Amino acid sequence: MRYFIHFAYDGTAYCGWQVQPGVPTVQAVLDKALGQVLRQPVHTVGSGRTDTGVHASHQVAHFEAELPLGLTLELLRYRLNRALPPDVQVLRVHEVGSHDHARFSAEARTYEYFVSLRPDPFRRDQALYLDRAPDVAAMNEAASYLVGQYDFTAFSKVKGGENHYVCYLYEAGWHDDPRQPDGLVFRIRANRFVRGMVRLVVGTLLDVGRGKLTPAEFQQVLYRQQRIAASGAAPAKGLYLSRVEYAAGIVPNELGFVDPAHPA
Repeated sequence: MRYFIHFAYDGTAYCGWQVQPGVPTVQAVLDKALGQVLRQPVHTVGSGRTDTGVHASHQVAHFEAELPLGLTLELLRYRLNRALPPDVQVLRVHEVGSHDHARFSAEARTYEYFVSLRPDPFRRDQALYLDRAPDVAAMNEAASYLVGQYDFTAFSKVKGGENHYVCYLYEAGWHDDPRQPDGLVFRIRANRFVRGMVRLVVGTLLDVGRGKLTPAEFQQVLYRQQRIAASGAAPAKGLYLSRVEYAAGIVPNELGFVDPAHPA
């Protein structure tokens, strides 16, 4: 039987999502906990990779296993959270069809980048601190040029191993952070992202906010399709994978979607 597992994590202590030899990763600790609870080898497949230090308030993976008799999915969730470290926690588990795939069945993903405009020792690894407020109006004007279908080569890691760099962006904009006064959050939603894209977009938008680029110059960075044209990447600590969306019928309606970072 194939299952989807929805979970969240603080990525500060991990070298990203994907298993790598000799370093701690989110996938490794999740696979280990599943193996301990289910008493069988389990390998998860994530909806996408996150880099070292990047967080997720909603990540999805699938795995295949035979559940022991009497182990309900809610009890599985409970036991997994007891087995997992406190910085990785399961939100829900549900059955899916044999062809449903955490990565390839995803129709859209949303990332959020958090900026703090005042020092906060409790968010030192969860948001980027800026000692001067950026020009939000200019950043939003620049971000508006991203919406639509474009080649994002300029905002991709060199030799990222992508087949192509075309993405369709549904949303890109800066907002007040509802969780913190004097905070901002950049929200970007697309059908796909190329490697390193969000941090490079944010880093270049912040240069617009600092007056180093105009919105029109930002648009030209996108159009030039040259990595050298963009600014440096924003630090990983402010970035969250915040939502993974699937076609109707894959995620049961009664589960819905509740972002733990932004509950209703």
